[in-house]
Amino acid sequence: MARERREIPPCSKTYGFPIYSAAWVPLDRISSAAAAAVAAEGEEAKVEEAEEEKEDKGKQEGGEGSEEEPCSSSQKGDRLLVALGGGGGEGRSGVPNAVVVSEFDLASRSLSDQPVFRMGTDAEVPYRMAVHPEGDGILCSFPKGCRWFAWDFPESKESHKLALKSSGKKLAQLEDVGLQLALAFNTEGLMLATGGEDGHLRVFKWPSMESVLDQTDAHTTVKDLHFSLDGKFLVSLGSSGPCRVWDLTSSTAIASLPREDGEVFGFCRFSQSTDNNQILFVTAMHGDRGKIVSWNTLSWKRVGSKKVVRDPISAFNVATDGKLLAIGTVEGNIIILNSDMQVQTMVKKAHLGLVTALVFSQDSRALMSASFDSSARVTLIESRKSNGLSMLLIVFVAVLAILVYFMKWKGVL
Repeated sequence: MARERREIPPCSKTYGFPIYSAAWVPLDRISSAAAAAVAAEGEEAKVEEAEEEKEDKGKQEGGEGSEEEPCSSSQKGDRLLVALGGGGGEGRSGVPNAVVVSEFDLASRSLSDQPVFRMGTDAEVPYRMAVHPEGDGILCSFPKGCRWFAWDFPESKESHKLALKSSGKKLAQLEDVGLQLALAFNTEGLMLATGGEDGHLRVFKWPSMESVLDQTDAHTTVKDLHFSLDGKFLVSLGSSGPCRVWDLTSSTAIASLPREDGEVFGFCRFSQSTDNNQILFVTAMHGDRGKIVSWNTLSWKRVGSKKVVRDPISAFNVATDGKLLAIGTVEGNIIILNSDMQVQTMVKKAHLGLVTALVFSQDSRALMSASFDSSARVTLIESRKSNGLSMLLIVFVAVLAILVYFMKWKGVL
């Protein structure tokens, strides 16, 4: 019997190499910075023109470039950009190592057939990436250390012209430090944290790279880390042992969050709770079940635990507003949960391989996923409010029908 061919939706594309890292591109921030630079150039032109032709006031006010607008697509909000990194390694597999930028069109719900930008990284695989939230550039983690890439926004201001370029900014503190398995900027982009395969945890002020925290033995291997929303704390976890919480003011560990018997921690994320406080989520495997554990961020006590999936969890993230959580599994499935840990959306076999990265867009209306199978996918978040009302109506009608039937059977009607 012929095997049924898997249909690939427009929101999913393959890029010819295993994808390990993914991020949304803050196009509005980048274009605003570019517009500011153009405006600054225009002001300089006006000053020069004023000095040369003081008698002509019209020319004094007409510096070129002062009226240019940021990218129209970012203003309309109908196009989003995603950055993806990965590759086949330094062997002779023929699989390239690269960072690509692709465009997602909200109207057609489709990723661009070809990347809008592609940058080869020679024999080095970009395993992890962190995009600066204010649009400064991208930090990529390679097997031997980290490198910084700046955005190159041409004069046309068109999103499909956006590119990356090697930056003159040298990060001596992150050269020859080995593979960093976790990278993160805080919300304001004023701090950077890195966690190494060797267990070394580093936190720096950005962009000065002044050291805030330097812990050589934070974990056996740092698997994940995340800044609290207010930037006061950092949580990190490793391949074994407890989660650790670090106070970035005193540069000390203030809490050690223990595992229960049989638990293996996977990922950690701070989030906004319903009472406007913060909550910490940690994923854990317990036997053959994946669960999410919740921690109070004042007492650092475990306050909840919910088993959510049977497969091992390979990726995890939380929306900026804290209303949604996403899980990716080794089977390629994606599960989106609400803050009550109820399943809102499940996409089975979203990818053919394990999910390596999950990232919510800033406005929480889209979820990007990437996989070892070389594919990236954007899943739009559908509101369930109307669906909830429809379900209640269906239940009400069904109950009413049963009641009428019962009354007729009893001879009441």
